Amino acid sequence: MTHPHNNAGQLSRRDVLRVGGLAGMGLTLPQLLSLRETSAARKSSTFGRARRVIMLFLHGGHPQQETFDPKPDGPSAVRGEFGAIATRVPGVHFSELLPNCAAIMDRLAIVRSMSHENANHVQACLPAQTGHKHPPQFQSKGDFPPSDTDFPPIGAVLDHLRPAQAELPTWVRVGPLMRRSNGTTLHGQVPGLLGKQHSSFVVDQPLLPADVQIKALEPLEGLSGLRLSDRANLRTEFNQLSNQLDQVAEQHDLDGFYQRAANLLSSPETKAAFDLAREPAAIRERYGKTEFGQRCLLARRLIEAGVPMVNVSYCHTPSGSWDTHGQNFTKMKDQLGPDLDTAFPALVEDLAERGMLDDTLVIVNAEFGRTPKINSNAGRDHWPWVYSLALAGAGIRAGTVYGASDASAAYPASTPRDPADMAATLYHLLGINPETRIHDFLGRPHSLVIGDPIEEILA
Repeated sequence: MTHPHNNAGQLSRRDVLRVGGLAGMGLTLPQLLSLRETSAARKSSTFGRARRVIMLFLHGGHPQQETFDPKPDGPSAVRGEFGAIATRVPGVHFSELLPNCAAIMDRLAIVRSMSHENANHVQACLPAQTGHKHPPQFQSKGDFPPSDTDFPPIGAVLDHLRPAQAELPTWVRVGPLMRRSNGTTLHGQVPGLLGKQHSSFVVDQPLLPADVQIKALEPLEGLSGLRLSDRANLRTEFNQLSNQLDQVAEQHDLDGFYQRAANLLSSPETKAAFDLAREPAAIRERYGKTEFGQRCLLARRLIEAGVPMVNVSYCHTPSGSWDTHGQNFTKMKDQLGPDLDTAFPALVEDLAERGMLDDTLVIVNAEFGRTPKINSNAGRDHWPWVYSLALAGAGIRAGTVYGASDASAAYPASTPRDPADMAATLYHLLGINPETRIHDFLGRPHSLVIGDPIEEILA
């Protein structure tokens, strides 16, 4: 099917909504179409630029004020304890907690106007990782477990549309499954309607020891070492050889899933990709002696070996997560800020030095941001109405800031964009036709892309 952004004569939904405003600026329809043709030519050059994606997910939501969108001149109840510093791009400032990130701003694109309306961790993780949200009536349900009817995350979609070759997994999650303190699994981590055969390979263990061995690659007696899914939800299925499991395999092609697992676990080359002990001590030090830093380093090893999608979670670490309802400033100064400011720039620069940044997309993502107003516990609470994301690499217009928040970092001051648009941007860079449909177990079609790429951050 024709890519809508490669046809200058075809207007998207967003274009139609903008016609009135453009007319007010004196632009005629032919002029609009001409602009669209130029835009289409530019975007077509970025379509499919990303061969691989690393998504760094800051579970809990990073405070925009203490990261990529500081408000040093804002009200005292908003701005917090930290100042702003200049970045390598004139006029662009980050929090003083991120000097290393500031030094690579010329490689980054920052989106400061991300916005949606769901302040629930469990639910908000679904659109953040899939581009699709729950129906409105679900929001009142609060925490509830993920379902096999959920829309699948990008890794599962890639495993469905473009499975990795040979023994490599298509989708790896590095870090533990993100869960609430009540045990509820955050959405957007399981393959949902695509079926469990498209689950991720999970690396869930400490990575700091110098001689770390990846336990997920150790054989399990009778099962050829199958560890390719969420162990908490699928332990029964994957740890028991039963007639019921055989039936499920026949129905959902899990037999092919099993074969890939066996191939992976028997491949010395694939096992080597997971071996952090092969990295020089200086490189491990460069990423930081933290669980998050070593997770980022493992992600680089995996995409270097050919894994198309790696999700790195910042959660359940000695530093906790980014859910800073209390002592936000202490945690940001002592743990969270330094962890991010060490690992993220190290990853971007390491990829660049290896000649891999041009076809690898790196995104710093989260389910939402944090409240503009500081609470009575010196913390910031959940805030989805405006937050910031950072991107680098394949197809990204380096040194770009898109959108803006208001003086309190409370709402978009211009050009709000939602997770559906960010997902559309990622799929565009991956070269996935936006008209693609995926089908559930019953054969029902579902639109993969429902947003519009953020054109202004594309190279």
